[in-house]
Amino acid sequence: LHLLSRRQRQMCIRDRCMEILFTSTGSFLKQDKRLIGRTSVWMFPIYGTAAVIAPLYHSIKNLPALLRGCIYSVGIFSFEYISGTFLKRHGMCPWDYSHAKTNIDGVIRLDYAPLWMAAGLLFERILIRCNTSESP
Repeated sequence: LHLLSRRQRQMCIRDRCMEILFTSTGSFLKQDKRLIGRTSVWMFPIYGTAAVIAPLYHSIKNLPALLRGCIYSVGIFSFEYISGTFLKRHGMCPWDYSHAKTNIDGVIRLDYAPLWMAAGLLFERILIRCNTSESP
């Protein structure tokens, strides 16, 4: 974790919590009262890249939210595809979307686009709040 910046570490922790909550919804839908959610250590550096949303936001903040969400979604898909392909090649990919109809090479799901749009917009809100509270 020392290799990551403070902002990246914060994003990693937030994102891992969000992932655990998201993956536990599968248990809920199966009526499994244990609500088991899961994640992987490999997700730390992957989620740490969400810190790029702050500088990106400053370049696109005047665009409509829907367009910003699309930009975030494309960025998340791109990084998910690159990192997922690399991890899969080495037998380390913690996710497998091969079962989904809208999967690409088992590492991204196109039907997740609205979720990634919303996640990007949520991250920008969190980062803006963090940046304004840290300002002197």
